[in-house]
Amino acid sequence: MNARLALLGTVGPGATESEIFRLALQHAVGELGGLGGMIHLRGPMSALRLVSAVGLPQAVTLPWEIIDQDGALAPARALFEGGGVWSPAGTGAPMPREGPVQVGGLAAVPLSGGDRSIGALSVVMSDGGEPTPQQWEFLRAVSAWTEERMAQAPPAVGPAHTEPSGERLRRALHEVRVGSWEWDIGTGRLAWDAAALEVFGTRPEDFVGRIENWMKNIHPDDLAPTLGVAERAIRDHSVYEAEYRVRRQDGSYGWVRVRGRATYDEHGQPVRLAGVGWENDESRSARDALSRALRHMSDGFLAFDDEWRIIFANREAERLLGSSEDDLLGQVPWALPATRRIPDMESRLRKTVEVDEPAGFDVRMREDRRYHLRVVPGPGGRTLYITDVTQKRRLQEERQAAERAASERAEHVAKLTAALAKATTSRDVVDALAPRVLAPFAAVGLLVQTVEGESLHTVGAVGYDDGFLSAAEGLSRSSRGPRRAVIASGTPLFLSSMGELAAHSPDVPELPAPSGHQSWAFLPLTASGVTFGVCVLSFDRPRLLTDDERTLLTTITALVAQSLERAKLYDAEHTRSRELQRGLLPRGLPSVSACTAAARYLPAGQGMDVGGDWYDIIPLSGGQVALVVGDVMGHGLPEAATMGRLRTAVHTLAGLELPPGEIMSHLNDIVGGMDVESYVTCLYALYDPTTRVCSIVRAGHPPPAVVLPDGRVQFPKAAPDPPLGAAEPPFETVELTVPEDSLLVLYTDGLVESSAREMDQGMETLARLLSTAYSSAAGQEGAGIELEQLCDTLTAGLLPVGQQAADDAALLVARLHATPEERMARWSLRDDPRAAGLARQHVREQLAAWGMDHLIPTTELLVSELVGNVVRHAKGPIGLRLLYDTELICEVYDGSLTMPRIRRATDTDEGGRGLQLITALSRRWGTRYTANGKCIWTEQDLVGAENPRDDPSEALELMFPAIGDFAGDLDALPFGDQEL
Repeated sequence: MNARLALLGTVGPGATESEIFRLALQHAVGELGGLGGMIHLRGPMSALRLVSAVGLPQAVTLPWEIIDQDGALAPARALFEGGGVWSPAGTGAPMPREGPVQVGGLAAVPLSGGDRSIGALSVVMSDGGEPTPQQWEFLRAVSAWTEERMAQAPPAVGPAHTEPSGERLRRALHEVRVGSWEWDIGTGRLAWDAAALEVFGTRPEDFVGRIENWMKNIHPDDLAPTLGVAERAIRDHSVYEAEYRVRRQDGSYGWVRVRGRATYDEHGQPVRLAGVGWENDESRSARDALSRALRHMSDGFLAFDDEWRIIFANREAERLLGSSEDDLLGQVPWALPATRRIPDMESRLRKTVEVDEPAGFDVRMREDRRYHLRVVPGPGGRTLYITDVTQKRRLQEERQAAERAASERAEHVAKLTAALAKATTSRDVVDALAPRVLAPFAAVGLLVQTVEGESLHTVGAVGYDDGFLSAAEGLSRSSRGPRRAVIASGTPLFLSSMGELAAHSPDVPELPAPSGHQSWAFLPLTASGVTFGVCVLSFDRPRLLTDDERTLLTTITALVAQSLERAKLYDAEHTRSRELQRGLLPRGLPSVSACTAAARYLPAGQGMDVGGDWYDIIPLSGGQVALVVGDVMGHGLPEAATMGRLRTAVHTLAGLELPPGEIMSHLNDIVGGMDVESYVTCLYALYDPTTRVCSIVRAGHPPPAVVLPDGRVQFPKAAPDPPLGAAEPPFETVELTVPEDSLLVLYTDGLVESSAREMDQGMETLARLLSTAYSSAAGQEGAGIELEQLCDTLTAGLLPVGQQAADDAALLVARLHATPEERMARWSLRDDPRAAGLARQHVREQLAAWGMDHLIPTTELLVSELVGNVVRHAKGPIGLRLLYDTELICEVYDGSLTMPRIRRATDTDEGGRGLQLITALSRRWGTRYTANGKCIWTEQDLVGAENPRDDPSEALELMFPAIGDFAGDLDALPFGDQEL
């Protein structure tokens, strides 16, 4: 034994890890007379990887290549127990065998590195049994020697980089196959794209999406140092960079380089490690080809080292700088004769390295030529591209001059477009068009007519007397004048004089000279492929319009036609939208004990379509209530329909009794999947009258106003999350404890914001109006303020007087009430079979104290079933609460997140009827999640003693037909104490 240890001691510190593992196993197997040995190293997550084996063929060690480090196998137990572990044959995984030799078991000792266990050394014993104490001591000594030599082993490095700096630059420019990878640290899932499979030598059919795929292919010598690099990067929040060898599909090893970074959750715990990897065995011929391409490229190209010395110059750079490559190498770029006159060149180049971003600028190295210099910084050096842009800049300047001239002509088109966007009626369209087309074209008359049945109808006119307009009205389809001709052909007509008008329509003097007009532009109104009218622009002198003017007028008329078509549809759509919105908003607020409320919805002014503002009050279990207000930005039928869909979604999600933040997250997903173009904001407030806690979450919505009973107004301080559809959960929830009779005021931005007032100013006005209303209550405090009157006061003070509002506004005011302590009862129950009986006793006593003796039998049954189910199927702690409100509420709390489900039990089933019993005995029941588990609740009507509920024994006989005469004895029920 000592001789073997002495022999191991002669091994020098330069041995690789694979040599160290092999020597340790050979001596351990020889000394113990074992059949073979294995060394496992700790990998990512819960994996132990086999890195070396002696005396055992691969077919035998295959089941041991990757094992669970948290499992019951001997190497895993040794890793965490920190001592020798003996596993006799027949326990755990199948023991490795070799020929007919009988295997006795597996002896394993841990390997440590620093302050943690990193692996295990195992020896497969013959049928001689467990090692002796002396043999265990030898195994520990061999393990200590292995640990010492592993620390002294040289690190695995990649291929030597002996090329000159210029070659390193060329290699950095080489196009390589790059594969992306992502490792989920929490689950162990590993994701590789197709390129990563090729880089890491794995066939798609062999990839199982676990970290073991990677561990199997890495070279044994590189595994430990690579894992160490990864652990340090995760621990230090730094970039993960490593270079190691992987086994290719043909069995050979090749070098790869990987780079990545870990992401962390809000607690600083690592979540995933993601990055890229690529092969690092460059081809000399490919590098040479790239060098030749750079040498002969059309742009000048310079490469620099870290000190800005030139290390490479192509032929074009030599020509532009007037020097050969030999003269340029080693020089700094700002000291060259051709660049000395360029101002601030050195500072510009150095700045690109400071900001670590590419930058470009124009310079003049010759008086008649302009060049663009583009600097690209990088970790292996810097590069500079020189491009002659003389001709390109000349063309750009000519194009810019043409664009300036065109923009001047088109400026009034932009103004017209903005004005038309605000127009809703046909008259609005003409009013927007006249000032923006008459003056720019020096015209004196404008006439807009549309086809109505068989004649033309004047929509609007400027510059014509009443006599002319009367004559122009009702032009029949049979007319052959220019207006009808333009409508029939859909083509503009320009008449520059009276002579041209007479030549076009000699027998139809429909635009006589006495009108004072001498030339005209007849422009068709065409939309959706149909010409439905004509726009006539007239001048008081002969006028020959240029091609640009004609094109511009044609463009303007197309915009006008679209606006007129939209105006025709407005009234019909507006009516439908109003009807839809009235149907989607709540017809009345529900009556709940948690609050008293009043609400207002005020549509936008005339000319505005319906919007997507809404409000809601949703009763929930346990006396809780949800108050909601939302806003779908924009006006129109789609926005109203979106509002209806979201209101329905809020009702559905609130009914699931999820936390407010989760409800907003689900709404965010719904809006994201709707493909709506409008922003959607929402505020969801959950009020619990038993605790007086109001939980508020908002997505892009203004904060609510909280009015305390003494009249003080507060706005909860919390940064709003972005609007729905654009936010990234989780949403921030603010919890407030509010006094009895406080007011919660919810509103949309249309109430406090306008073109003349910022939202902050509107919120200040809202707070002032609320304080004034409380002061006017003559000491009655919050309970004395009439909410309907308060709503009228707020809307009158916030919305413009005598003007039409530009946006819809919704307002919801709720006075919050608290559940009196005398109407609540709470108990904590132990998680044992006696809990059901104790719960029944509490129910009997409390209901008797409340004067509800007629509800005792039914409530006892409900409580027994609920508490019994917790004891059977869930986990503690167990809580029981009774609430006496408009109904009797019974709540049972436990620490489990598993929700009960009703199932249909047959006559012979011994269970499965509990929830059916609860359904039969209560008005309604449900479940909700809590911070520490869940709550199952029931609600019972407060029927009087003169009209008692049916005897619960009838429901019991239906649910449990086998109980017979014991139906009235609670202690004999299947969920009573005796059964438990």
